Amino acid sequence: MAQPIKTPAQIQAMREGGKILATIFEGIKTFVKPGMTELDVDAWVEKEIKRLGATPTYKEPVPDFPNVICISTNEAIVHGVPSEYEFAIGDVVGFDLVITYKGMKTDSAFTMVIGEKPAGIKKHLLNYTERSLYAGIDAIKGRGTYTGDIGAAVEKVLAEGKLGNIRDLVGHGVGHEMHMAPDVPNYGRKGSGVLLQPGDTIAIEPMATLGGEKILTDQNDGWTIFTKDQSLAAHFEHTVLITEDGAEILTSL
Repeated sequence: MAQPIKTPAQIQAMREGGKILATIFEGIKTFVKPGMTELDVDAWVEKEIKRLGATPTYKEPVPDFPNVICISTNEAIVHGVPSEYEFAIGDVVGFDLVITYKGMKTDSAFTMVIGEKPAGIKKHLLNYTERSLYAGIDAIKGRGTYTGDIGAAVEKVLAEGKLGNIRDLVGHGVGHEMHMAPDVPNYGRKGSGVLLQPGDTIAIEPMATLGGEKILTDQNDGWTIFTKDQSLAAHFEHTVLITEDGAEILTSL
């Protein structure tokens, strides 16, 4: 299914919105401290979204998420509902945010270690997951690129790192809506899947674990997705624009 054609103004709105999102993420990296709660971060992000002239997509009627940002701590992979949990030194925490700016949506995520520099297996997890994201972006050669080209590149790096690849969760189109066609799996074969067109905008988002690939959804909040084996997880994501000869990352400064 082809994406709706975007006007130059809509693409520019995504560029501007992506810069706002990246600015908020840079702020999170310095704002978050041990002893702070997930809800403290959620409240700060909500103020920043408003200050920078955007709106929180998660609180729109779809998906009607209870907060403005997903915060997924340790064995939580994605869709974590912020709680009164207090961050401890060494926690592995993923932040996933979608904002709406001038009617267009951008989506990004990153993972950090609270209160200390990543080391050992945590550093390995974060490094390989983030590397797989950029491998997927580098696989985009513009016109003629398939989603399978991206998935194959992501999968190769995660396999090299001997990480669990969460295959049940995928990237997606983004722009007019938060989730649009096509799906962008984090695995695949080169030359397979959906043929991407210049002007398409997609969110590439590898999710990886230090253990297996099986997942569970929290039965209490109905949102948070955990690793079944309780292994640590990481999540990195960018919204990118397909160009004639490559890709432009929209959610970076």
